[in-house]
Amino acid sequence: MTQSLTTVSIGAGRVPGPRRATGGSAEPAPRLDSLTGLRWWAAFAVFAHHMTNLAPLPVHKVLAFGTYGVTLFFVLSGFVLTWSARPGVTVPAFYWRRLARIHPSHLVALLLAVPVFYSLSPDPADWWVKPLSAGILLLSVVLLQGWSLDPTITFSGNPAAWTLTCEYFFYALHPALHRLFGRMRVRGALLLTVLTFAAALLYRAAVWHWPTSWLGQVPHPVVRLSEFVIGIGIARALLAGWRVPLRPLWCYLGAGVLVGWLLVSEGRSFDNAVAEFAADAARTAEAEWIAVACAAMIAAVAWSDVQGRRSLLRGRTLVRLGEWSFAFYLVHATFIYALRDVYGLQPVAWTNLLWYVPLLLVSVAAAAALHHAVERPVERRLRSWWDNRETSKAASG
Repeated sequence: MTQSLTTVSIGAGRVPGPRRATGGSAEPAPRLDSLTGLRWWAAFAVFAHHMTNLAPLPVHKVLAFGTYGVTLFFVLSGFVLTWSARPGVTVPAFYWRRLARIHPSHLVALLLAVPVFYSLSPDPADWWVKPLSAGILLLSVVLLQGWSLDPTITFSGNPAAWTLTCEYFFYALHPALHRLFGRMRVRGALLLTVLTFAAALLYRAAVWHWPTSWLGQVPHPVVRLSEFVIGIGIARALLAGWRVPLRPLWCYLGAGVLVGWLLVSEGRSFDNAVAEFAADAARTAEAEWIAVACAAMIAAVAWSDVQGRRSLLRGRTLVRLGEWSFAFYLVHATFIYALRDVYGLQPVAWTNLLWYVPLLLVSVAAAAALHHAVERPVERRLRSWWDNRETSKAASG
């Protein structure tokens, strides 16, 4: 299985604005609904990538970059948590709200996934089906499986949920990171963001230079932390008054050029030394450069919303799909691999597009049901329980 999604970024609903003091009263900043629409396209990219495991298209190498929808979600997660932070929310309340957002849908999606991804006697030809193990499944229930580098454990339960292990790690650190960045103005926030990116580049270069060292055994949540921190940094810079000098269109084009260069340079040698260096640098730190592209995209889209500019991403349909994207992420691979088990891997062909529409519709319908029947109502009840508990404690104290 491949890398994929997040929680506040995928499951946050619409992105609210922070509260700013204006004339002695607190008024909400503009909502960032375009980020909700952008989240849908990231989820769709992950879906398109996973579809290559059932019905590959002649452009499957392009679709493989859909795995970096996860990168966008991790950056977006740090951004959203920082942008929507409210004073007065205690650390325990913050943790409870994150659990209330993620775990209910995760558990339902896990129940749906187990019959597809597990068997008492798996066929070796079905590489995605694992032998049933209560201990390993328990790790996925509590979202600790992503700390393992063993694929059988990392992708246990619902394979896509390894990213939720990363998210819980990010959430654990967010209160401290939020305090650190909260003291910074634009230059400080941007400088620390650049330093975070530089540290990620150095780590990637070290892994490339010493491929058999312990550096290659660092767990996924730690390796991916830089993406989350970059999201925090650009959100803090915007809150401090950063005027983003880019339009979203230029960021989309830049991301397209980066992907094109990675495709063109793959497995190719260049006579030109500059071109060879650029190809090596891009290939070695592919994930980090894409993280920068995602960060630039998020910053430009958010700033565009703050400025009140027209945005197709704020369309009602895209925003609604973005609200469902966390649930969509959790369930879509289950449907894909269930059909793979019945029909097998299809030969590469454009006619495979006929598989995409029905699977997309079924996944979206299931995501909508999961969102409205589980994600939102259970989250409201859990948050209400906590708030009532805190009110009672305050009254009795």
